Amino acid sequence: MLGPNVETFLACDAPYEEARIVLYGAPFDSTTSFRPGARFGPAAIRHESFGLETYSPYQDKDLEDCRIFDSGDMELCFGSSEMALSDIEKRASVIIGDGKLPFLLGGEHLVTLGAVRAAVKKWPDLHIIHFDAHADLRDDYLGATLSHACVLRRCHDLLGDGRIHQFCIRSGERSEFRFAREHTDMHPFGFEGLDAVVNELCEQNLPVYVTIDLDCLDPAAFPGTGTPEAGGVWFPALLRAMQLVSRTHVIGADVTELAPMLDASGASTALACKVVRELLLALYQA
Repeated sequence: MLGPNVETFLACDAPYEEARIVLYGAPFDSTTSFRPGARFGPAAIRHESFGLETYSPYQDKDLEDCRIFDSGDMELCFGSSEMALSDIEKRASVIIGDGKLPFLLGGEHLVTLGAVRAAVKKWPDLHIIHFDAHADLRDDYLGATLSHACVLRRCHDLLGDGRIHQFCIRSGERSEFRFAREHTDMHPFGFEGLDAVVNELCEQNLPVYVTIDLDCLDPAAFPGTGTPEAGGVWFPALLRAMQLVSRTHVIGADVTELAPMLDASGASTALACKVVRELLLALYQA
């Protein structure tokens, strides 16, 4: 008998009831400040994932051994950031309420705020580990307080000082870097200091949300993003960082800012797929 044609991320087709991790896509890019297209990222990641093997030789793990459910892309209102964030928060709350780890595929980076809103309601002592080229700490961008340029500032509104740990940052207004010196734990340009942060979070068993803006990668390796910024990290360094972060009590994660049509070669999408595969395997607890 023929079954439905449902495209999921590679091997992430376990029944929802049995799943430990639940993927959900947020195809939203309405506040993108430079080159749009991230709304097509989640679908591209799913489609192109079949160019990968399920097995990771880096971790000696296989997605076929993991119970992961892909719930597909949400239908979001492109005309209202707040409505889109509310829908993302509701989806994340359902996944969290069912005792599963929500794994968000963006979309622009603003979508992270909806997931963090849901997470902080269950874990008020939440910390965020943030990989990005940009500080995302503006109070507003052209008058809009809900923008991908402001997403970590809005997260700070929820969490407060010292609970956002930022790495790879190499771009932002001077005021953002001044704000970071007083209010966040910023480690510019790379992953120096990540080991110490992870050790501290592990010692205190604090809940952690991991957010990866793919433009933390150097645009020579990952040009398919809306705001590429020279001087980024390379995949081996990001892989080690993801494995390191997985030692903490991760309660949610996301990968954002792939704009697939901005790299006609397909290399950026292929790299995004590999990042998702490796992060899923690093976070999966049998």
